[in-house]
Amino acid sequence: MAEDFTWRDGERTIRFGRGALADAPGLLGEGYTLLTTDRARTIAPDVVAAAARVLVIGPGRVDDLAGDLLASGPITAPLVALGGGRVIDVAKALGAAGGVGGDGVIVAAIPTTLSAAEMTWVHRHARGVDAATPRVRPRLVLNDPVLSASQPLAELAASAANALGHAVEGSLTAMATPVPTLAARDAARRLAAALPATGEPDRDELALGALLSGYAIDANWYGLHHVMSQTLVREAGAGHGPANAALLPVSAAALRRRSPDALAALDAVIGEPVEEVARRFAGLAGAARLRDIGIDESALEAYAEAASQRAELALTPPPAGPRELGELYREAW
Repeated sequence: MAEDFTWRDGERTIRFGRGALADAPGLLGEGYTLLTTDRARTIAPDVVAAAARVLVIGPGRVDDLAGDLLASGPITAPLVALGGGRVIDVAKALGAAGGVGGDGVIVAAIPTTLSAAEMTWVHRHARGVDAATPRVRPRLVLNDPVLSASQPLAELAASAANALGHAVEGSLTAMATPVPTLAARDAARRLAAALPATGEPDRDELALGALLSGYAIDANWYGLHHVMSQTLVREAGAGHGPANAALLPVSAAALRRRSPDALAALDAVIGEPVEEVARRFAGLAGAARLRDIGIDESALEAYAEAASQRAELALTPPPAGPRELGELYREAW
């Protein structure tokens, strides 16, 4: 079983461990606005019961979902997000939009996937919010593997591929520094060992690996891989986990060409090449190729052009242009 701990990191508190959900009443109190999904609300009914208001978040783009909620009327703080990356990012967007003096409002997160969104200040702003508005990250993270690693195997593997992508990119960007890089490498080690080709996954280790990968990308940011996968989510409507799973074997190889020493160090920690782990996760996710997740081959060049506009590409130099991005999308298709 993975570690059980309370981590105080600057302005935020991170409570991790199997059974940590039992601490929710003391950590959250009552009277909050809860953002959740139909699946998530059934696995944490006490969190739902303590909320003053429950908002069920459906599919869609984070900026639009948050913008629609803001347009519907006042949203009482504090905000608690119980769900996956989309739900948590909507809560962060609402927190940023409701801030006074750039401080945001208090957001807490209880993840039900391995997205690691609970650990980052990465989010899109709500529609209509000034792009210069400071972003927020949750002040309280309550990560119980019973919830955060609760998905069925295929979805779990896709979410693990997203976390592995965080660990890979979080160890080699132009912003990388030693401590988050160490966390990224440990995250990759845990993730790779916890999800074998056959047999039961170690869900506690997957949960901790994902959390550490989020810590790494929060500090070191991201580049090529996540720009490509996020573009498919936004432009093609792909699922976030499956897009990461299908792309990572190809994007990891492209990152290796850019940073061979960093990838070699990651391989040594894991005990096998990153690309092999990525292929295993993609196979378990049923997302070995982009075609498997419904990506239209005829639109690949358009997606490459859209991805090429993202400034984050510069963080994994040399920044990929439309031609290379198109070649990578086609290789993954």
